Amino acid sequence: MDLGIAGRKAIVCASSKGLGKACALALAQAGCDVFVNGRDAKLLEATADEIRATGVAVVAIPGDIGDASVRAALLAACPAPDILVNNNGGPPPQPFNAITREDVLRGLEANMLTPIALAQAVIGGMKERRFGRIINITSSSVRAPIAGLDVSSGARAGLTAFLAATARAVARDNVTINSIQPGAFDTDRIRGTLVKQAASRGIDEAKVRAEREASIPAGRFGQATEFGQLCAFLASAQAGYITGQNILIDGGAFPGAF
Repeated sequence: MDLGIAGRKAIVCASSKGLGKACALALAQAGCDVFVNGRDAKLLEATADEIRATGVAVVAIPGDIGDASVRAALLAACPAPDILVNNNGGPPPQPFNAITREDVLRGLEANMLTPIALAQAVIGGMKERRFGRIINITSSSVRAPIAGLDVSSGARAGLTAFLAATARAVARDNVTINSIQPGAFDTDRIRGTLVKQAASRGIDEAKVRAEREASIPAGRFGQATEFGQLCAFLASAQAGYITGQNILIDGGAFPGAF
């Protein structure tokens, strides 16, 4: 399918690896020039070089997207983006009683306030140009909270609710705002979690992985490329009638009918 976005400009936050990288690569394959970002400058440049092999222009802006100066650098490099993919790492799991006020504020800054700031910065231009796609990478825990991820779930749920009305307000201008809620994907983050769980239980990592995959109806973890292709479709010209939606991609793990 021709997604109709060749030549468009896309900012993809936290895209040096994992789901963010998959989104940047899928958008590049669709013909978008991409502006990538990540905290590890060396890894980010390697990712940028990989994406450049698709033939599009790629600009790498290193740094923590939660830093206002890094956001300013991204927007200076791409002052008129057609596509914004909001992404950022979530806080580590914590027992409820161990969560401090500072933990909550850090989570809100990273997973709610930062994406809101970026959306506010780009949405006016998108409306004027009558094309815009804002895609927020949140989590399946927004729909079905996971014990230990209270800060992440709360901040991402806040982002989802905060942008819901705006999604309807800008739809007439061909600007859409949607969220993708990933479940378990085979990324560095989940692999690190499996290692910790195996160590705490004193069993082999492969056993923990097998147990986790068996709990998913699809019988496996998702692949980042699958996620990236969904992101690219939501950014496409054909997805203009989809807005204000939270699209779950979790291999059927969420048991609800709606």
